[in-house]
Amino acid sequence: MVKFSKELEAQLIPEWKDAFVNYWQLKKNVNKIKLAREKTDLETHQQHNYGVSIFEPIRYLFKKITSKSLNHGDDDQRDLIQVNSKSVGENEEDIYETSLGQLFSKADEVREFFEKLDVELNKVNNFYRVRESEFLNRGETLMKQLEILVDLKQIINERRGTNHLLRTDIRESFPRSNSPSLRGSDYSECVSDADETIPNASSNQHDMITALERNDANSIGSVRMKTKSGKPKMSMRLDIPATTPTRTVTAVISMLWIDLVNNPKIDGSNDFITRNKIESAEKMIRAAFVELYRGFGLLKTYSSLNMVAFTKILKKFDKVAKQQALGSYLNVVKRSQFISSDKVVKLGDEVESIFTKHFANNDRKKAMKYLRPQPHKASHMITFFVGLFTGCFLTLFGIYAMLAHVSGMFSSSFEVGYMETVYPVFSMFALLSLHLFLYGCNLFMWKSTRINYNFIFEFSQSTALKYRDVFLICTSFMTAVVGAMVIHLILRSRHIAPHHVDAIPGVLLVVSIGLLICPFNIFYRSTRYCFLRVIRNIAYSPFYKVVLVDFFMADQLTSQVPLLRYMESTACYFFTGSFKTHQYETCQSSRTFKEVAYVISFLPYYWRTMQCARRWFDDGEMDHLANMGKYVSAMLAAGAKLTFAMHPEGRLWWSIVVITSSIATVYQLYWDFVKDWGVLNTKSKNFLLRDDLIFKKKSIYYVSIAFNFVLRLVWVQTVLHFNMGTVECRVRDFFLASLEIIRRGHWNFYRLENEHLNNVGKYRAVNTVPLPFREMDSDD
Repeated sequence: MVKFSKELEAQLIPEWKDAFVNYWQLKKNVNKIKLAREKTDLETHQQHNYGVSIFEPIRYLFKKITSKSLNHGDDDQRDLIQVNSKSVGENEEDIYETSLGQLFSKADEVREFFEKLDVELNKVNNFYRVRESEFLNRGETLMKQLEILVDLKQIINERRGTNHLLRTDIRESFPRSNSPSLRGSDYSECVSDADETIPNASSNQHDMITALERNDANSIGSVRMKTKSGKPKMSMRLDIPATTPTRTVTAVISMLWIDLVNNPKIDGSNDFITRNKIESAEKMIRAAFVELYRGFGLLKTYSSLNMVAFTKILKKFDKVAKQQALGSYLNVVKRSQFISSDKVVKLGDEVESIFTKHFANNDRKKAMKYLRPQPHKASHMITFFVGLFTGCFLTLFGIYAMLAHVSGMFSSSFEVGYMETVYPVFSMFALLSLHLFLYGCNLFMWKSTRINYNFIFEFSQSTALKYRDVFLICTSFMTAVVGAMVIHLILRSRHIAPHHVDAIPGVLLVVSIGLLICPFNIFYRSTRYCFLRVIRNIAYSPFYKVVLVDFFMADQLTSQVPLLRYMESTACYFFTGSFKTHQYETCQSSRTFKEVAYVISFLPYYWRTMQCARRWFDDGEMDHLANMGKYVSAMLAAGAKLTFAMHPEGRLWWSIVVITSSIATVYQLYWDFVKDWGVLNTKSKNFLLRDDLIFKKKSIYYVSIAFNFVLRLVWVQTVLHFNMGTVECRVRDFFLASLEIIRRGHWNFYRLENEHLNNVGKYRAVNTVPLPFREMDSDD
């Protein structure tokens, strides 16, 4: 049977861990009571151990009867403890305080236990009250946003001459008077001043229709509301975040036009609300409802788990103290807000009804797919195939190693063309497989340490990959690659026509690309398309709004510059027909090839630089500019190293490589440790680490810091002059590229650990979705 402490740790919400009942500390307090009681019983036994009287059985029976009367008498039970509540603060928050009866008055351990129990109850109750108020206010805001959206959709359909009206009375399903989200709420973002009234719905529609008539039939101007005196008061504005290149360019041009040509205080009626904006607003509101409903579910889980924790710990206390304080204290817990309040339950039902009606065409099953996405169940077949492909990979790799040794592939006498043409193709696949394997290890470690990576990356639980899925992709992919390498060596040893044999890597590449873009729902289509979208967002930086998964993936690309160079060699190898002519010097000596090499070496750092610039433009934080400087220094170092590789005899370029790489390395190490990992904090209670740690053993972090430091310095190998042949240089480059990927996989865990701890510190367990409609005063 699983202990409740482990069950609680497995089920609690990671981001709210500090707000849960500290069950483990309360268990320690109960153990103190147990030890104190055992010590008292032992002393009593020693004092009366001088002999046994013939009246001892009568005395024992009398004690049992007295004990039962104390344990089961209602009046005496009330005398054990008395929980008092008082209201404090402007919000009249309930604070609970326990008074001990005469039986416990001299027991310091019992007093300490109930003081800690009161602290935990007040903490849980106050946290629930704050989160409940937050979600109720958000629900009220969403209701108003949805009401505006339905009005606009109705007007557009009316102007198009349709008879079908999308307008429905939201108040029937989300009533203002009965909804718990609206009672006692102080939300005032979308309401007017107290001494002014907002025109009714028909007046609003009239204003919007007038704006329609002033514009074209497919766009709506922002509506200018008026007060009773006829003065303009506020206008409704539709703000869609500039998350795509078109919106970004439009926003920048509009901003420049306002600043350079027009008066900044332009009339809101010149802004157009197009059908595309309405559709975007609907998606934003739908996503906001999904997150709100998820928050309700988390609050329910929070309430139920804490209730069980209070029940369990009070039972333990009763068992140790041999009293019955459970009933008295548990009645107070049940009357507290986090148990007695039903506002979240009612509002959750109302959100289900609204979402089903407005976003699922009254199809409840479809609505529940959005509101309650179910993670796909782990199949034992996945585990079986992971083991199968792992065995196949190891067997084929052993065969390949023996064939390579027999054929003398890695000797200087072997055909140089193999290392210049075919070997880079297979090296590209090997580096990609290594990165996938390390990502699978990251997923396993994040899951083991309760890091909510799906929430951090904003992945859907129903389609997100698990570590077994990643291992399956990795092992199957690597099995195919090594199998192709074995077939290639066997055919070459049998003297088959070289232009036929050397087409094998190309066939493997075409199959891989075809599988990546395959439109059929096979082999993790949602993940493949998500990957392509992220790559698109990176390639078009800074025109797409940068989210965490975008710059996280771009960071992976900065460690895959050798892979990108291998891709360049592969493209040249096939597009120039080198696999037929075997004139591999065509690519190496081409000026275009060398110029493209510079571009490829710069691209990952350029993308990250543009992402930092976009984040600074959106957030205005100077840290993003400082981070941008890190990638600029890395870009300069990469260019210097590439030039030195082309001109290894130049002492000037050697000096430039050492200087630029040293500056970039120091910059990167500082950012790794201080910003990305959050360690090297001199004021931390954990020496040179941070206050909150996932692992209990601090030595793990010190070893990881040293490991990252060493792997950041592998570039030194490239500036040391060693007399190596072509084969040795290729193997060395592959080995150094593998070390950088290993460093990146190691870095990934601590980067996400720091992000998770930041969410825990802010109790951020639900994404805040920006809302489209905003009311502006006449001065805006």
